[in-house]
Amino acid sequence: MILSGLEIKEKMGKEIIITPFDERFLNPNSYNLRLHNELMVYDADVLDMKKENKASTIIIPEDGLLIYPGKLYLGRTHEYTETNAYVPMLEGRSSIGRLGLYIHVTAGFGDIGFKGYWTLEIHCVQPIRIYPFVEICQVYYHKIEGAYKPYISGKYQDNKGIQPSLLYKDFL
Repeated sequence: MILSGLEIKEKMGKEIIITPFDERFLNPNSYNLRLHNELMVYDADVLDMKKENKASTIIIPEDGLLIYPGKLYLGRTHEYTETNAYVPMLEGRSSIGRLGLYIHVTAGFGDIGFKGYWTLEIHCVQPIRIYPFVEICQVYYHKIEGAYKPYISGKYQDNKGIQPSLLYKDFL
């Protein structure tokens, strides 16, 4: 079962934390999250799963940044989230998708216990100008049945910003 927007609001500050929280971004069954003003791009054209892939940071100016197909841009949400009793899921907003902008490749599934900013795996089907702090995606919450082990430690827990892939650590 998915929580309604009113349930999300009721759980705010307890089982669900979104900081900053603004009631204007609350939907019937989700909450809109905004794109921060930074992006990260990998420096190399060929990436290696077993190695740390170096990346550079780009600041999105107020007047926007043109991004292009064929390149992966890592971004993050402006909002910090914590989920202590529900399974968080992240999806792009329909208005964003209708412009051919994808906000995640495969990482739309969160874990109970996750604390941090959502890293967005942004790519587009044609050139598009993006802007900082635009409502780019939405988080929604599933109830879970049965006993569970919360995500309390991991490669991406308590992140402070954009997180490039840390898959190489699995090979150590």
